[in-house]
Amino acid sequence: MTRRVPIFATIIVVAAVATMIGLGVWQLGRKAEKEALIARYETALGDSAVVPWPKPADYARDMFRRTTIDCLAVQGIDPISGKSATGRSGWVHVARCDHAGGGVADVTIGWSRSPESPRWTGGPVTGRIASYGDTIRLVAETPQAGLEPLAKPDPGDLPNNHLAYAGQWFFFALTALVIYVLALRRRGR
Repeated sequence: MTRRVPIFATIIVVAAVATMIGLGVWQLGRKAEKEALIARYETALGDSAVVPWPKPADYARDMFRRTTIDCLAVQGIDPISGKSATGRSGWVHVARCDHAGGGVADVTIGWSRSPESPRWTGGPVTGRIASYGDTIRLVAETPQAGLEPLAKPDPGDLPNNHLAYAGQWFFFALTALVIYVLALRRRGR
């Protein structure tokens, strides 16, 4: 008696395994891209040239570069958890500033132990461009409003977990194959 391998189920499993392997290979490519991006950002940290405050389309190009903005009016200051230049945990104060470029910029003006927002009316601020959720912020080099210095932005803090994701996809592919082979063996009995 000959065993029959179910054609439709085999096609589905092979397609799923091929897709998972493809996703794993894609994640390996993303890992290399992210490493190159982090290296570019580390180079930008060493550059002391001042660039203009970027437009939204230029965020990635100008990340970790030095810039200056003039905070014309402070719309508000929000405390978020963060680190001081000495590594202490506490509150980083982020001011929403109207600036001469006609937009609003998030400016991290300093660090404190208290979440209470300081009084600050704005002015020129020089610092580094860093990520802030889906947008960017300026991390001030010199603290404002009597606050303490902030931890400097570090490209090494950017997540680069693509190798782990690739491993997961390859593991899922192997698991699907093992389960399918076991199912075929059981069906053959």
